[in-house]
Amino acid sequence: MKHWKDVVHHTAFRYLDHTEKNIFHGRAYTALTSFAVDDVLALSAAGADTEAAVRLWVHSDTVVLGIPDTRLPHLKEGIRLVSERGYHAIVRNSGGLAVPLDAGVLNLSLVLPSVRGISIHDCYDAMVGFIQHVLRDLTDGIEAYEIVGSYCPGDYDLSISGRKFAGISQRRVKNGAAIQIYLDVNGRGQERAELIRDFYEAARKGEATSFDYPDIEPSVMASLSELLGMELTVDDLKSRVWEAINAVSDRMRTSDFSDDEWEQFTKRYAQMVKRNENVAAMQ
Repeated sequence: MKHWKDVVHHTAFRYLDHTEKNIFHGRAYTALTSFAVDDVLALSAAGADTEAAVRLWVHSDTVVLGIPDTRLPHLKEGIRLVSERGYHAIVRNSGGLAVPLDAGVLNLSLVLPSVRGISIHDCYDAMVGFIQHVLRDLTDGIEAYEIVGSYCPGDYDLSISGRKFAGISQRRVKNGAAIQIYLDVNGRGQERAELIRDFYEAARKGEATSFDYPDIEPSVMASLSELLGMELTVDDLKSRVWEAINAVSDRMRTSDFSDDEWEQFTKRYAQMVKRNENVAAMQ
């Protein structure tokens, strides 16, 4: 396993804090926007001399579905349950399954240029090592392995003492990679898991499916605040991420999109809207 700095070895970074945005390029800033933005950043990461990017984002009361979730036999009933609980559902363009977002969940996108020759697993490992580094003074107990019974389970679930607080996905566009992680910072992780458990129960109704959807056990999920026995905030985590990136960089910039990037964003956002037409009609 490579050290995270062997993969995130860049000295120039673009830092984008989108955690408090409500409007983006004349549109409501939703999770659809965020996945389109990450695609644009990955497209911009075209060559070896391109800077890396770090983007932080928060969305309130959203259930982000994976592509396999759209094949659930009673998806409309699942979407209706999510809506009745006060959540909006969207389908993302990266891997994984259903994940709930709210004001206590920080999303971090690490966008790396020129990843040809760097394996997908190395990029996942880099995010694991980066989060361990960011929280190193609070715990040395963060592990990465699949937590059975969690929502969106995978080999790169992050947990402490067997309870999951984060999950990682990855989206590659041409020669750039967007490594995305959600971090349950505060609030009750078990309640988030109960929502996704109920979604699957409504959308599957016990029917046999060709895809292996998770049987969720809410007790295996928790927030960082619960696991560490201290009140952490999204702002606390944002500060830690800034400090960690600033320590390894020679240059940080926070500039907005270029004209070319705005053009790409318009295209990528339209693709996300198209991908979500069926789910949008169910809400």
